[in-house]
Amino acid sequence: MKQARLSLSIDDGHPADLRMADLLMRHGMRATFYIPMRNGEGPPVLTPGAIRELARHFEIGSHTLDHRFLKRLNVLEALAQIQEGKTALEELLGKKVEGFCYPGGKYRPLHIKMVQSAGFSYARTTKNLFLSAGIKRYELPTTLQFYPHSRSIMMRNFISQGDWNQRRTALNVIGYEADWLNRLYLLVDYAARSGRVCHLWCHSLDIDKLGLWKRLDALLRFATQRYAASQRVDNSQLAVLAAEFE
Repeated sequence: MKQARLSLSIDDGHPADLRMADLLMRHGMRATFYIPMRNGEGPPVLTPGAIRELARHFEIGSHTLDHRFLKRLNVLEALAQIQEGKTALEELLGKKVEGFCYPGGKYRPLHIKMVQSAGFSYARTTKNLFLSAGIKRYELPTTLQFYPHSRSIMMRNFISQGDWNQRRTALNVIGYEADWLNRLYLLVDYAARSGRVCHLWCHSLDIDKLGLWKRLDALLRFATQRYAASQRVDNSQLAVLAAEFE
């Protein structure tokens, strides 16, 4: 049986990411933080000093320069957001930034090529209900978002995102479970027992606003009892698994 993997990624670079980092370190979790230098939608982002501190313990990926949805931009604007976001982070951190995350999970094939040409090694999507690292480094999928989505929203995403054969197992695992948190526990446990990948993602801002820190703490405690430290990986390590299929 293949070795199970547990990964977590956090989007948008909100200042609450520092609280997230403290929580993850207490549980011995690896993770990837996708950070824009500014957020055009209004929420604050981490200061340069905070980003450098975060990078001491976790992988940092780019989330465009200004958290702009690529499908809403013309070609030159999209290219600038991808390239300049990477350059700004690398100048700040003094090292190469390998990963990219498409804001809002919205992108076109042209944007994948832009991410590749900018020099990123991989990119993450918001496609859900995968129990693997996927088969494309520039379209890494996820298992589920840590957020109280209704089952109807989850099913709508399942239908609209395709790849149904690859995602059907996860859907069967959660069955008709109505409680969003129970769905996460079921998938975390199943992936550990079956040697699969469990890739959770979230926004620290959502967890802060909804008061979900204790619930996340409990889920991470549950997860780290099922995955050895060597099985807890960041997104760059998932990308290596995906690359094996290319």
